Order: sequence, then structure tokens, then C-alpha cells
Amino acid sequence: RPKAAESARPLEPAVNALPALLSHPCFPAVFRFTLSLSAPLFPCPSTPSAMQRARRSAPAAGHLLLACAALHSAEAFYLPGVAPREYADGDRVEIKVNKLSSTKTQLPYEYYALPFCQPEEVVYVAENLGELLRGDRIMNSHYELKMGVEETCKILCRKELTSAEVGEFSTRIEEDYRVHWVMDNLPSATKYVDETNPAKPVTIYDLGFPLGFRGSTDIPGTKAGINYLNNHLLLTIKYHKDESFEGSRIVGFEVEPSSIRHTFNGEWKKADTTLTSCGASSSFPLAMNAAGEVIFTYDVKWESSEIKWASRWDTYLLMGDEQIHWFSIINSLMIVLFLSGMVAMIMMRTLHRDFNRYNAIDAAEEVEEETGWKLVHGDVFRPPKAPMMLSVLVGTGVQTFAMSVITMVFAVLGFLSPANRGGLMTAMLLLFVFMGVPAGYASSFLHKSLKGVEWKKNIVLTSCLFPGVVFVIFFTLNFFVWGEKSSGAVPFGTLCALLVLWFGISMPLVFLGAYFGYRRKPLDLPVRVNQIPRQVPEQVWYMQPAFSVTVGGVLPFGAVFIELFFILSSIWLHQFYYVFGFLLLVFIILIITCAEITMVMCYFQLCAEDYHWWWRAFLTSGSSAGYMFAYSAFYFFTKLEITKFVSALLYFGYMFIATIVFFLLTGTIGFYACYWFVWKIFSAIKVD
Repeated sequence: RPKAAESARPLEPAVNALPALLSHPCFPAVFRFTLSLSAPLFPCPSTPSAMQRARRSAPAAGHLLLACAALHSAEAFYLPGVAPREYADGDRVEIKVNKLSSTKTQLPYEYYALPFCQPEEVVYVAENLGELLRGDRIMNSHYELKMGVEETCKILCRKELTSAEVGEFSTRIEEDYRVHWVMDNLPSATKYVDETNPAKPVTIYDLGFPLGFRGSTDIPGTKAGINYLNNHLLLTIKYHKDESFEGSRIVGFEVEPSSIRHTFNGEWKKADTTLTSCGASSSFPLAMNAAGEVIFTYDVKWESSEIKWASRWDTYLLMGDEQIHWFSIINSLMIVLFLSGMVAMIMMRTLHRDFNRYNAIDAAEEVEEETGWKLVHGDVFRPPKAPMMLSVLVGTGVQTFAMSVITMVFAVLGFLSPANRGGLMTAMLLLFVFMGVPAGYASSFLHKSLKGVEWKKNIVLTSCLFPGVVFVIFFTLNFFVWGEKSSGAVPFGTLCALLVLWFGISMPLVFLGAYFGYRRKPLDLPVRVNQIPRQVPEQVWYMQPAFSVTVGGVLPFGAVFIELFFILSSIWLHQFYYVFGFLLLVFIILIITCAEITMVMCYFQLCAEDYHWWWRAFLTSGSSAGYMFAYSAFYFFTKLEITKFVSALLYFGYMFIATIVFFLLTGTIGFYACYWFVWKIFSAIKVD
């Protein structure tokens, strides 16, 4: 292109140097592959003399190489799953089957775990780590679709079901299982129209489609208590055409299931059989109460759409409760303003008055009879009990905090789109592993500051305690899931991969961070620590550790509980959660709330001449995790319909892991805020 050529002229030295750099033995193979994809866009030298000039110019062009590569690769290819695909009329459009899922059991199953029609060879699609952990199992299907070619009552196959197979279908229908398919990276969905506002009806997609339904007196042709199989599907595929590209792009995939007990005249001729039940007004639904014949059929309908390819996910991600999210933000901001007012009052009035009184030179006699937080200056930085465990928890909390922040940033920028199935879980897992460096650094430096000497034990606990607890819980739950023969059971190979990530990457990175943490010189304390500990006076009931810690967790939880409802619904009711902008605001408010409530409670504690603030600082904000677990139990009994023991065990097991993560995250935020607060106020007073 002329414009591309003009823009490339300033980069000619780097472009000419590309072949020499690509052929260099030290050049990374992956980067070489990336650049090789983009090389055809630019004029590369081919003569020997040009190659010699390229080698001479390579050192001078090195600093332009990254910019050049980024520019070239951006124009040369799309990332997998991001590039639109155009279909010409008559092109084959592949349907891939995924899993069966239910909000009642939370146990996904492979599509072919039930006796559906199978292709001659079942081929599994390569999946990422997040998809495997979610229970996705994507395979090819027997459905045949061609772009623009409509079908009516096309026969997929005929199966003779045994009593056991009918029982399997009936059980899954009673458990409200939904079927999930994928077409052109779009999930199948059932469409319904929200007419809450008659003037502006909204089309909403419900992921997947029901496997069947239970009969009732309200449904003609059915009997109450009998389960019916949806064996006929109307597939509506929406496509978009534009002058800017050739062919059609798929922008919607809707499935409308129905149950038909098919009949035919004469002999069975496979796909050439003429069914008399298609389109008949007198057809009856297919009951799953006895062994017999099942004929699977489908219709294909193509609809032109004005929806562009870039906007095809909007209907899936439609957020109809935006006002509730804003209410959550405003509710959280009120809590933050209340706490900020208290902190400002303490800082501006109380502390300012204390500083003036403590630092008054002409009030020596009064200072001798001083009361308040200055009295504990000789003990406030005395190492707490169990300093090893505190440093390990804080280090792991730093790891979870770094993972959360980076994941949030990438999600807000749109890198973790639902179009990339399992991308969010994969990103969180890998980021947690790679954040071992700040975890080791924070844990080792705090351990050294608290006069700890068992540095080897500190490193091992930091790298193994939290991951070990999570792995034991996860491994135990996986046994129960495996016993249910669910696709949610993580394969042995994936478990080995998780262990490699833990011991092969995370642990060495924790050691690396700890190396730098132990090498750092400890900070000089603003006040000297007395040799003999001061006796803590008897505390009033509301300053007792148990009460103050319990109360301290209320406000941080109150700042997030509304958003927590939507997160739980997305996880356990199988809905998309894509309002990461709101989540980022709530996360920032959570950080501020944890920091401020911990500083306020710490100030009251020091004023009561209690200098044991280290653990209480961590537990004050960390106790919000207890409220989170209690709310998850409330959500379980009020919003979910789980009845099976294994399903309930899965729910509370995974929520317990989430509670531990939240405890470490909020506790670490509160600890560092309190550490900074104590350091600042005792640095501002004069002590003899």
C-alpha cells in the first residue's frame, strides 16, 4: 500500500536488517516466527550486497526492532479467535458440541455422555487450562450446515434407546440440564424478549438450550410428572454482509428446541425418509418413560442481520441491571466517605492535638504524666507472636493482590473477553504463579524486619502453604466429581501441569523474590524498642480483640456485597460477567475501605495503650472474609436449588477457597495501611 510504504521509510534501516537478525542463532525462536509472519509486508533485501549492508546496519537498527516488529505483526495477522471469518455461499459451517450443564447439580458432562447422534470419529478440540478446569469438552458433531442453505426437518439419525438410556435422558432432564454448542466461536443461546419496558423491548440470550422439559397440565399433549426430550431443533444463524469484505460473517447463533414424536410411512431410508410428523399440527411430544425409537431432526434458518461482527457479543453480554450496579457504587462510596471523615478527624484534630501536646518543650511536667498512644512508643514495634506465620500470610496476600490488580487491568482493557473461553481463569492462574517474586520479597523482608532468622522455613511456607491448602481441597473435590463421572473432573495430565506450575515456576520465583528481600537492609525504626515489655492495661469490652476484629470486617464487606451477588450469579447460575469497569471501581473502594477501617481501629487500640496491633491489623479487615462466607451460605439456601450432596460439597469447597483468597487480600491491605499509619505517627513525635 502507498501509505504503508511511506510510513515504513523511517524504519528502512531496521527493515533491511531483518534477515540478518532473523538468521542470528541467538534470536528467540518465537520472536523469529512472529517477525516472519510480517516480513512479506515490507521490501526485504535479497541480493548478497544487500545482505552485507543489512548485517552492517543491524547493530544500529536494534533499538528500532521492537517497534518495527509490533507495527508489522499488527498489520500482518490476527490473534486466534479474534479474526473474523468470511463464508461464501455453500461453504460448510461447523457446529461443535461442548458440554451439558445444570445449575441444580453444578456437575458438567460431556455431550456424548448421553446417547446422542455421533459422527464416525469423535475429535476433541484442543483446549486451554481454563477450559479444562471449567469442565468444557469441545468435540465435532454430526450436524451438516452450509452457508445460506436452509433445511427443513432434516434427519440427523435414528436411535433405538434402551430402558437405561431413556433413564439417563429422563434424569438429566429432571435435573434441568442445558446443552451447549459452539459455532464460529459463538455459543448457542435461547432467545427471549424482555418486555419490562413495552416501549423498548430488549432481546436477551440465555446460554445453551434445555435438554428437555417436564410435562404439566399447562402444556398440551403432556402428562404431569413425565419428562420429554427435545429431539427437534430450529437453528437460526444470523449473518452480516458488507461491501468491505467478501462473503458473510456469522453474528448470531440461536437454538429453539422442541419435542416431537416422529412418525414415517414405509421403510426407513435414513436421510431420505419422509417424516409425516414434521409440520403436523397433531404431532405429540417425545416422552422419556419407556424404551423405544428416537429420531433426531433439525431445521436450519439463515437471517440477514445489521449487527456487525465486532458487536456480535453485545446481546450475550447485555447488562439489564445497570442501575443496581450504580446503586452498589453509590452505597460503597457512602461507606468510604463516612470512613474518610473519621480518618480526617483523627488525622487533623486528634493527632494534631496530640502532636502539639507531646512535642511541647515547656510542658515537661505534663509529659511525664502523659496518657494515650505515645505511652506505648517503646513497645509499638516489638515483634508480635508467630511472626513467621504473619510474614507468610502477608507475602501470599501480596501475591493475590498483584494477581487481582493485573487481572482487573487486563479485563477492563478487554483482553479477557468471553470470546476466549477459559481465558479469565487461565490468566488468573498464570498471574498468581508469576507473582511469586513479590510474594517472596514481601514475606522475606517482613520476616527479617521482625527479627526472624529461619529464612528457609519462611520461603518454603510462602511458596507452599496457601497453594498446598488449595490443592488439597481441590484434589479432594476432584475425587467426588470423578466419582460422578462428570467432565468437571480435572484430568490427571492437567493435575500434573498444575504441579509443574507450582513447583517448577512459582516456587523458584518465590525463592528469587526472597533473595532480594533478605538482601535489603531493614528499615530504621522511628522509635527504640524497650527491652522489657510494657504491661497492657485491662481493656473495656468493646476494645477486646474478638469484638473489634468482628466489627472491623463489616464495612469492607458492606462495600462489595452487592457486586458479590452478581459474581456469584455468574459463577453458579452460568451467566456471563463482563462489567469489569464496575468491578474495578468496587475494588478501589474496597482497598480504601480496608485501609481506613484498619487505621481507625488501630488508633483506638493504641489510645487504649494496647500495642499488640500487628495481628489485629491483618485480622480487622481480613474478617470481612467471614461475612463473605456467611453470605455465600445465605445465597446457597435462597438462590440455588442444589440438592445433591456432591454439588453442595463443591459449592462450599470452592467458596471456602474464595474466602481464603479474600481473607489474604483484605488482610494484607489492612496490614500495610496500619503499618504505614503507625510508622508515620511515631515518626512525628519527639521521644527522649
